[in-house]
Order: sequence, then structure tokens, then C-alpha cells
Amino acid sequence: MESHNHIYENISSEIKEIADLIKKSSPNETTQKMKTNFEDYKNVTLNIAITGMTGAGKSTFVNAIRGLRNDDEGAAPTDAVECTKYPTVYPHPTLPNVKIWDLPGIGTEQFKAKTYLKEVQLDTYDFFLILSSERFKENDSKLAKAIKKKKKLFYFVRTKIDNDIHAESNKSYFNDEKVLQRIRDDCIKNLKSTGKPKVFLISSLHLGKYDYPKLIRTLEDELPKHKRFALIQSLPMNSVDELERKKKYFQKLVWMSAFGSGALAIIPVPGFSLACDYGILLSFFENVYKSFGLDNKSLAILSARVNKPVDTLRAAMISPFKDGVNEDVLVRVLARRDVVAALTVQELSRFIVGIGSLAAGAISVATIYHLLKKGLNDMAEDAKRVLTVAELA
Repeated sequence: MESHNHIYENISSEIKEIADLIKKSSPNETTQKMKTNFEDYKNVTLNIAITGMTGAGKSTFVNAIRGLRNDDEGAAPTDAVECTKYPTVYPHPTLPNVKIWDLPGIGTEQFKAKTYLKEVQLDTYDFFLILSSERFKENDSKLAKAIKKKKKLFYFVRTKIDNDIHAESNKSYFNDEKVLQRIRDDCIKNLKSTGKPKVFLISSLHLGKYDYPKLIRTLEDELPKHKRFALIQSLPMNSVDELERKKKYFQKLVWMSAFGSGALAIIPVPGFSLACDYGILLSFFENVYKSFGLDNKSLAILSARVNKPVDTLRAAMISPFKDGVNEDVLVRVLARRDVVAALTVQELSRFIVGIGSLAAGAISVATIYHLLKKGLNDMAEDAKRVLTVAELA
């Protein structure tokens, strides 16, 4: 069991803002503020623009970051010639607020570089990924400069890097790190006119390799907080590291969800279950369930990718949420209260001045916090087991 000090440190870092709010506001005001914050995180939109020269592998990349293969249902069509004639939106398979836009290639008949940004409606997108499978060219630089003038984020992605490695691998002096560095240096040299270009070498067929993890870390650093959360939620589940990254973000929402549930403001009725808004708890768990790839649609996509039956993957799940998230499951989970909740409220009372006057509500909040945290951990363990069966762990 966690020590008192460790629990207190976690609470101190996670709910300082909430503690300050409680000191200044009524329980109802605190609840409404936290509920609004939770809804803001849940409903935030993220629009990602994928652009670049014709033949750069844009559609394959669009599919890869959505966790899809090129022949999966709902995948962006790919071909040797330019398939995309207009900006085409592809919603994330399970998170519809996250949209990936496959933009026409720069310099095609439909879109000339000079009018490109106007034609594709620049302001729609939160950031641009400019792709090339060879050397970046003048049109790429022109596009980047135009995006920069509009104060939008943009990044250069050199695709099909696995092809370059394969082409060099038969040479007697082959060294993959040197090949990658040479390609990176060449890209930066050709893009020097854009300032300090951020270049990432990526294979859409092997997202876990090369610079894809570095690209995600860069986006984490540079996107606004709410947009960052939407990005991390949407990442395909390819490794335990990606699972842990997602879990870290959801942990930040646990206190917000507990206070937003209304338990602080509602007086429990003797003999009944916790008095709170079960809707926000269901919403929290549903988001986690989909983001961790435990829902039927995500399991079907993973099954096709790793060639394992869906039932085999699902059999790895043993938590109370193994069959889905619904009110019946939530009621069963809520019945599993224990002494950790009482310990948590003691630590809360040390941290929040005046919590004694809200004792009944504080106990409910602390109990819900513990249950949300326990449910999050249970789902994370299920996801690890699924990744292990899929041979991705």
C-alpha cells in the first residue's frame, strides 16, 4: 500500500488548483467549475493537416496514425498517383473529435503552391505535417513560410525511411545511424530558408521506430494543454510506453472527475449508494476504455493488424470492465469501497483548509477519487495484457 507521504505528495500536485477553488467557492460552484473543465477536456477538437508533395505517402501516414492499415474499412485510399483532389477529413476511429485531414499534394493541377493555403482553408487546422519521401523542395519551403506567417505550428516529416535503410543495407560500409543522419542533414540543408526546421524521419509501416516517438514528444511540448490531451488520447496502441503516456494524462483528470461528479455538494442519503452524478464517472471510464483500445472496434482493428482473433485478445481482459463500460458495471465497482478512501480524506483534510465543514461530501469525493484511480489502473492492466497477447509488449 502507498505510504501516507506518497499519497499526500500526489494529492498536493494534482489538486492544488481545486484546493484553492474550494477555499474561495461554494461546493456547488466548485462542482460546476470542475465539471466544465472535464467537459472542456473531453470535447476538445484536434485537426491535424497532412500535406506535402504528390507521392509522399500522405494517405498511408493518415491511416497509420489512426491505427489502420491501407486496406481497412474507413482507410484513406492510396495509389501510385495523387488520389486526394480536395481536403478530405478522416475522423479518428473511436475519438470523433480528433480529425486527420489528407490535403492534396502541393503543385498538383488542383492546387498550386501560390494559392494552396487559401484553397485548403488554413485556419481549419491546429498544426501541419509537411511530408516528403525524397528531398524537400522549393514548394515545401514556400508552404512552410506561409504557414509560419499565419503563426501556425508546422513540422517536416521525411517518410518511407525504411526504404532508404533497405536500399543502403547491402553496402559493405552500411551503418543505419549514419544513413539516418545523412538524410536528416540533407533535409535540414534544403529547408534552411524556413529558419530552424524540425525534421522527423518516419516509416508509416513501423511507427514505433525512427523519429515518430520524438515527433509525439515534440507535439506534447508545443501544443496547448487541451489539444495535447486530445493528441495523446488518439495515439494508436503500439506499445506499453504509449499506454503509460496515456495513463499519465488520464491520472490528471481523476481529481477533476471526482469533484465534478457533484459528490462534494450533494448530501448522501443514508442507506443508499454514493450521491453523485454517475454520468461524469461513466464518461471518464468510457474515454479511458476507448483510448486504451479495449472497445470492440479497437480490438477488431488490432486483431487485423497482428493477425490474432478478437476473442483471443478479449480473453486477456479480466477487470470488472472486461465486457464494457455501463451503469451496471459502475454500480458493482462503486460497491468496492475500502479503507484507502478514509485514508485519502484524512490527507485531503490536511491539504484543504476548512474541509471539516464539508466532511460528508469530502468523504464521497475521496471515495470516488479512489474508485476512479482503481478503475483506471484496472483498465491499464487489461490493456497491458492485450498488448502482451498481441506481441506488442
